[in-house]
Amino acid sequence: MILEIKTYPEKILKQKAKRVDEIDAGIKKLIDDMVETLYVKKGAGLAANQVGEAKQIAVIDFGEGLTILINPEILSKNGKLVAAEGCLSFPGLELDIKRPQKILVRYLDKSGKEKKIRAEDLRARVICHELDHLQGKTLLDRVGFFKRIKLKRRLKYETKMRT
Repeated sequence: MILEIKTYPEKILKQKAKRVDEIDAGIKKLIDDMVETLYVKKGAGLAANQVGEAKQIAVIDFGEGLTILINPEILSKNGKLVAAEGCLSFPGLELDIKRPQKILVRYLDKSGKEKKIRAEDLRARVICHELDHLQGKTLLDRVGFFKRIKLKRRLKYETKMRT
């Protein structure tokens, strides 16, 4: 089932997601729906709170195969790269964001098995972006104060004009 993508200024986007204690049928269905939504919306990644569920789940596929991350945690990060990022929750917005070049992440897969993944460059960027969502952070939290105020005004105006 295709899920509705929550867009700014929806409150759930600022909410910290809760750990998944049990990977039951409901969680597996949510993951399947998130994957379907990711592909239909042509995103690189999707966090559960972007579809209204405050659970620590992210799905990622930017052309190198699907990765499902449950309760992900960054163990280490190295280097810095600045590059343009977009977000399904901020349609049409693209911002230059500084991210680590390399990361090591521990997570559970869909079957509940603990795994680690080393990621760099684009893969590291996408994972960090989705993990930000799970911490209640958005692209706006990654820009300077004055730019953030200006963007919030613009986004609120655009949201008002759509309704």
